[in-house]
Amino acid sequence: MLRVEALRKVFEGFVAVNGARLAVDKGEVVAVIGPNGAGKTTLFHLITGQLTPDSGSIRFRETEIAGVAPHKICRMGVARSYQVVNIFSRLSVFDNVQVAVLARRGQTFNLLRPARTMAVSETRQILKSVGLDDKADRVCGLLSHGDQKVLEIAIALGSRPELLILDEPTAGMSPEETAQTLHLMKRLVAEFGLTLLFCEHDMGMVFSIADRIMVMQQGRTIAEDAPEAIRSNPQVQEAYLGGTAPC
Repeated sequence: MLRVEALRKVFEGFVAVNGARLAVDKGEVVAVIGPNGAGKTTLFHLITGQLTPDSGSIRFRETEIAGVAPHKICRMGVARSYQVVNIFSRLSVFDNVQVAVLARRGQTFNLLRPARTMAVSETRQILKSVGLDDKADRVCGLLSHGDQKVLEIAIALGSRPELLILDEPTAGMSPEETAQTLHLMKRLVAEFGLTLLFCEHDMGMVFSIADRIMVMQQGRTIAEDAPEAIRSNPQVQEAYLGGTAPC
């Protein structure tokens, strides 16, 4: 579904991504790990069109998307959440997800029909799927941090993606919220038939959900393999895991 080859991005002499490679097959759950500054978020920006690579290839379902505008990539079936929560904080939970659904349907400029009557069933179904249906009318700026992160996932689901990209989905969450989000991710992959690509610092979460793991260091891919192979890889242990195998 997704293939990244020899990807490179330089910012004023700083090489953020340096020949990174990545492959994600349909239906897989793939994690990207690495120390802070390894280039993980920049890689996600390049895949989703927020940045244009200096060189290299990004192919989604065999179509080259390097340099394609973010909204076009989204319409092709790629959606993402962000490391820092990115929501309409003054709108309700329902309105945030409804906007995404209406955008996918091309109904955001319908001036002859009140928005409150549009895409109601689909929006409520998405909220139910992520466990926010009882908070639909709440102003989302008043939600807990954990619920805001889950809302971001719900917004991404509004575009009906084939590939869902999550940038540190449990960042800032309590252990209880992290466990709930892990369960949610597993369930959504099955329920929506998603292919999932995510980066995360919680190694327990990574090794419990990922089918394969890609490891980055200084913008490069240093390993890409099944969890058990990554766990025992000496180069990974030295570069990222402090010389010891992860839990």
